[in-house]
Amino acid sequence: MLVQHVLDRKASGVTTIGADATIADAAAELSARKIGVLLISRDGSALDGILSERDIVRGLATSGAGVLTQPVSKLMTSKVVSCTPKDTVTSVLDKMSSGNFRHMPVLTNGTLTSILSLRDLMGARVEMAEAENSALTGMIAGY
Repeated sequence: MLVQHVLDRKASGVTTIGADATIADAAAELSARKIGVLLISRDGSALDGILSERDIVRGLATSGAGVLTQPVSKLMTSKVVSCTPKDTVTSVLDKMSSGNFRHMPVLTNGTLTSILSLRDLMGARVEMAEAENSALTGMIAGY
């Protein structure tokens, strides 16, 4: 199964914030939207970084509440692993597992188009397994 198949069933669009926004602004956006990560973009289509709730918690643990006034660029991950709609779900899951992260931006021709969560991909993987199981059961039963 390709990433595109997952995207076809998912709401389009991504939530971005600029690297110069404050950590407090980012935390407010995460809370308001009930999401776990923000993509960092200067223009809504270039991928400059990613910031997770975990990044903010780690920043608070090491720097205290003062981190909330710092720019997102201080805590964001700037070397972001991404995928394309043509990648397979299995290959993306492998990258996420080996990189120990739960979200992956999707770029189409270098432009930010979506983000996948581990939940999105695991749901697709379960769907694939159920389809395989159904096909095998049908073959065994002679359908």
